[in-house]
Amino acid sequence: MNWISNYVRPRINSIFSRREVPENLWSKCDECGTMLFHRELSDNLNVCTSCDHHMAITPRDRFGALFDGGIFTEVDVPTPTADPLHFRDQKKYPDRMKAAQRKTGEQEAMLVAMGEIGRTPIVAAAQDFSFMGGSMGMYVGNAIIAAAQRAVETKRPLILFSAAGGARMQEGILSLMQMPRTTVAVEMLKEANLPYIVVLTHPTTGGVTASYAMLGDVHIAEPAALICFAGPRVIEQTIREKLPEGFQRSEYLLDHGMLDRVTPRGKMREELITITRMLLGLDPAVAGELPPPDSTENITDQTAVADTKTE
Repeated sequence: MNWISNYVRPRINSIFSRREVPENLWSKCDECGTMLFHRELSDNLNVCTSCDHHMAITPRDRFGALFDGGIFTEVDVPTPTADPLHFRDQKKYPDRMKAAQRKTGEQEAMLVAMGEIGRTPIVAAAQDFSFMGGSMGMYVGNAIIAAAQRAVETKRPLILFSAAGGARMQEGILSLMQMPRTTVAVEMLKEANLPYIVVLTHPTTGGVTASYAMLGDVHIAEPAALICFAGPRVIEQTIREKLPEGFQRSEYLLDHGMLDRVTPRGKMREELITITRMLLGLDPAVAGELPPPDSTENITDQTAVADTKTE
């Protein structure tokens, strides 16, 4: 027995041919601590398969699971003045913006798209909490106005997914001005007799809650989402009392009449199809006839196909 050829050489080959395991193959659930395989987590729309904890999901992934076939067309949003106040804290505002754009691959904190759900044409807008906390700045205001205008032009309902830490401090009073601007945009939809449905996700706080996030015809929330103006810690420090269990969470707000539904993410598409068609006065969708969503394909390049459908 030749121990060099039979043992040493295979051992050396195994060491040098060993593949490094990528670090992003597994994610840890913030709620229960379970390690989740990335593909399994993605297939479950970023919902923990162990405890049903709803993790953050990007607007593109959300739209891929929402629209028929994962097909949607992005709506152009006017770009506002960059750094209007020349704001600087630990970093310059433009540097923070560039870092957020590199991290998310998106231009800003809101994505607007149009397509069909259950063969029902809609316009949808979604905030990205990973982009500077989904903060509401001038771009977000422009995005909601662009979404409302496109909905009115094409006579489609608007579905908005909120996720924000509030107004963007780097834009000061200009960010707070988005509250009345977006309120006017919502009023455009009401005057056109078009449904406006809001899906509140974790977290929805601050000036977003005080404006467009609570002006919908129907309010739906994902489970255990924090929905408030001031957070529970601030309130506890102000009134110096212990708050009730689950205060300002979706289930608590549903019990106290501030929400119409609390719906898990996996059932959100069917719920939105049902509510949208009901508000439009259309016949209920037949489950077996609905085209399934395809979250694995993002076919935003097929704008010509989608534009043909809208025309």
